[in-house]
Amino acid sequence: MSAIAKGLRRRGRLMAQAVSPPRKTLDAIPTQRPAERPKQASDDGYTAPLAPRLVQSPAFVLSSVRSGSTLLRVLLNSHSRIRAPHEMHLRTVHVRMSREFTADAMKELALDREELEHVLWDRVLHLELSRSGKDVIVDKTPPNTLIWPRLHRCWPEARFVLLLRHPGAVIQSLTSRRAEPNHEAIRAEVLNYAEKLEEARQSLTGAHVITYEDLTADPESVTRGLCAYLGVPWESGMLDYGKQDHGTFRPKLGDWSKEIKSGKIQAARQADPTAELPPRLAEIAKAWGYPV
Repeated sequence: MSAIAKGLRRRGRLMAQAVSPPRKTLDAIPTQRPAERPKQASDDGYTAPLAPRLVQSPAFVLSSVRSGSTLLRVLLNSHSRIRAPHEMHLRTVHVRMSREFTADAMKELALDREELEHVLWDRVLHLELSRSGKDVIVDKTPPNTLIWPRLHRCWPEARFVLLLRHPGAVIQSLTSRRAEPNHEAIRAEVLNYAEKLEEARQSLTGAHVITYEDLTADPESVTRGLCAYLGVPWESGMLDYGKQDHGTFRPKLGDWSKEIKSGKIQAARQADPTAELPPRLAEIAKAWGYPV
């Protein structure tokens, strides 16, 4: 009934727009996406130095989608000193220099467009951390995995938690969640995440590596290790995350399934042992210690 009502409202809105289309205003004209912006003066080769950071060493969870990152988030967020908010999607927050002289003005302040974005990202983390009253912030946004080098460049002292899951299980999970799954596209998506995760695993010295399977099988041991890595004492209340307020569970901001809403740690669904993985995914899964 909810889906039907939503569809009817949408159709009514579209019908009204068709009968009386709104006049365009300056505010209604869509701006270009960052990738489509024309080359600006700030792109003249100048690289700004690192500005001071309000949050010196935030932690980032790097993982594929459908790898249990929301479960990890709520467990961490249940700690009295750790703030792990919903997915913040910092990589989609951009700065646009709208006039030809803007880049020159920023250059005089030792800033370029990328560093301006970094300053903004840092301010967002600091604001969220200040509001929470805690002292450690963890951002778990799976697409961060695709830009981990930039996060490392933005916060040289950042800490990284690599959350791995059997690629076959990730493929199964994505396939079951989509009404009309494109199997080739799903395999390509999982491979893209796996490649960046493996790159991070090989490159980030000191990163803390855990698996979703271990997290669900022995949550106390895994969360103890995480707390030691983040420099806080372990708290038993982390395992009973259902007693804490973690905000709204909804699409685009993390998992919203009945399993995560249950407040209980559910056993990990294992990969189908008979399912064949593409060669490169099988190679990565083997490097992570999974049977293929």
